[in-house]
Amino acid sequence: MIGSTQRNQSSQTPGPTAEESTGQGRRSDATRRAILAAARERFASDGYERATIRAIARDARIDPSMVMRYFGSKEGLFAAAVTLDLRLPDLGQVPRDEAGRAMVGHFLDLWEANEELTAVLRVGVTNQAGAERMQDIFREQLLPVARQVCPDPEQVPARAALCAAQLLGLALTRYVLRLPPARALTREELVAWLGPTVQRYLTAPNP
Repeated sequence: MIGSTQRNQSSQTPGPTAEESTGQGRRSDATRRAILAAARERFASDGYERATIRAIARDARIDPSMVMRYFGSKEGLFAAAVTLDLRLPDLGQVPRDEAGRAMVGHFLDLWEANEELTAVLRVGVTNQAGAERMQDIFREQLLPVARQVCPDPEQVPARAALCAAQLLGLALTRYVLRLPPARALTREELVAWLGPTVQRYLTAPNP
């Protein structure tokens, strides 16, 4: 009888009310926003390598374990926090036969000036959240630019992917792996070498 009574009492224990669940959800969203805000400021001031989970948690006034609970790792947090506007050139305003050189020159200027971009690439090749962030950038920023000059709309994704392979390959060897021969090339040399290749990917007839 006692066991039956306990089971009946247990089965009648109420769960969280809708109001309580809503309150928990709001606190969760607020915590997430606080972490992201602190992470953006810390990554911007310290850079990716020097920023620590402990420092970000301190800025957000929470325990470091909460950062890991929400984002899993420093890489995951960075991928969620960073917002990159590549400010790609309007190829509609560039002579058609200069599109490749314009893209290469623009990306070189970005890589030289933006440490976050190098960090995103590094995270993207080692972390799923980083890879998804890179995919978002490709889809939302590179595809529309490629669409401006590609001769066949159906080939835009493939041609944009080839451009990305060329430009990200350069970034990987020059800024992440820092291969000495890649580092030694001047901006003018890189534009002269890669510009015609990117141009072919963007505008050449389908092989």
